Amino acid sequence: MSEKKVLITGASGFIGSTAVGKALELGYETWAGVRGSSSRRYLQDERIRFIDLQYDDKERLKAQLRKFADENGRFTHVVHIAGLTKARRKSDFDRVNYLYTRNLAEALIETDTIPDSFLLMSSLSAMGVGDETGYTPMGSGHIPNPNTAYGISKLKAENYLKSLTNFPWLILRPTGVYGPRDNDYLILMKAVRNGLDVGAGYRKQLLSFIYSEDLVRVIFALIDKGICRKEYFVADGDSYTDREFNTIVQQALHKKHVVRLKIPLFLVRPAAFVSERVASLLGKATTFNTDKYHIMKQRNWTCDITPLQSEIDFVPAYRLKEGVAKTVAWYREHGRL
Repeated sequence: MSEKKVLITGASGFIGSTAVGKALELGYETWAGVRGSSSRRYLQDERIRFIDLQYDDKERLKAQLRKFADENGRFTHVVHIAGLTKARRKSDFDRVNYLYTRNLAEALIETDTIPDSFLLMSSLSAMGVGDETGYTPMGSGHIPNPNTAYGISKLKAENYLKSLTNFPWLILRPTGVYGPRDNDYLILMKAVRNGLDVGAGYRKQLLSFIYSEDLVRVIFALIDKGICRKEYFVADGDSYTDREFNTIVQQALHKKHVVRLKIPLFLVRPAAFVSERVASLLGKATTFNTDKYHIMKQRNWTCDITPLQSEIDFVPAYRLKEGVAKTVAWYREHGRL
């Protein structure tokens, strides 16, 4: 039986499936937490073991963990990626991102199956608006004040874990994550392919990014070093204006000419509201919603990664230009661009 046994929740998703691949590469006995209804399209490796945990019912979850421990031993590591980034109702963010995290942590404690590390994949959105005058990167001195339902739910999960005594929490707050299998940046790339470079607002905006494979390298570097009860911002260390980002996408797509549009924020806001209402009436979740408006409005998405650089010698394998080129190539290979 492997000494290193990792549970990766949200394993069917973009980041989760990438983390599963990395765990296998590193020799972990890898358990993919997926719902029965979730696609296993990117989880085809025969070494993957599957488990469908019932986060919404703590008593059932405790029974599952006891049974698992009796048959396999405890998980030595939990990488909790499962969560919502868009939802039909704002209350769904709180339920899934906060309550399910709490249920899982409490179930581990109450069944005496606490892992050596419990990593929560949070978000830069948990911090809220940063310095939009001097554009100082968000760091340890920034007081969180999220302005989206998504960010609020992530901060609640963070604060709950940090309230636990002797629990081996580890929190990552990545900036915009992109790479193969992602759907959100694909929308933007399709717009550029179709000849549109769209930005929101006229004031300077600084963006930051992290390639998915670099993010999962950070996860396992921290775990392997036994680091716990710390929180980190994760980005590649560079910053870009929206124009610079779109130009990199344009170059990767070999698109010679695009029409550059700047949409005033006073028009973006009602459009986001209408999009959200229509999606709700149709019983769907939409990426373009009122939360997204606040994200588009925010002018400074940079963060301080010096703690990662000093503690795990983090150097990204992919800067934005290389990462976008690789992502575009993957989209094209799989018929998505």
